Amino acid sequence: MKLEDITIEVASDRHLVYVDRILESIEEAAKVRGTGIASRKPEYIARKMQEAKAVIALHGEDFAGFSYIETWEHKSYVTTSGLIVRPEFRGLGIAKKIKDLTFSLARTRWPNAKIFSLTSGAAVMAMNTRLGYKPVTFADLTNDEAFWKGCEGCVNVDILKRTDRKYCICTGMLFDPEEHLPAKIPQEVLDRIAKLDKEENIND
Repeated sequence: MKLEDITIEVASDRHLVYVDRILESIEEAAKVRGTGIASRKPEYIARKMQEAKAVIALHGEDFAGFSYIETWEHKSYVTTSGLIVRPEFRGLGIAKKIKDLTFSLARTRWPNAKIFSLTSGAAVMAMNTRLGYKPVTFADLTNDEAFWKGCEGCVNVDILKRTDRKYCICTGMLFDPEEHLPAKIPQEVLDRIAKLDKEENIND
């Protein structure tokens, strides 16, 4: 198997059939690592796909990897989270490709937002550094309580609470868009995003 055999794309309704498999993979990875992956509900993952806020990797019809995006503080902060690659597909460079597309998607949709990451994985830290993230204190990240509530599903949340949210097992990393050139993604994805944004504005 080669990287060229893997399709990596922005997720949509047609990928909803993979929600359960994605959640199983996230849970399995959390058990192996023992750190840093918060649990999510099926509805949460499905909504990310429907809102064009997720990236999925497939080998034919077989699920290989996934990541999703969330926005905070009126879209002034963005996270690319939940990066997962199934064990049998690791070592091909899939994680890097997923990270790159998720990052480009976030930068294209919210060009003025700061993108941040909380991770305990050395590989993710290396990818973040390559993309322009810098290590920061938790005080430099969003103050949105909804984001920090998401940490409740992590096995290390007690550390975060005991330190009054000053630090934990994870490392905080931040990308400032003012320091970098704009990113680009395929036009068909941009068209889909424009339609979603229009619908969101109508419903606001």
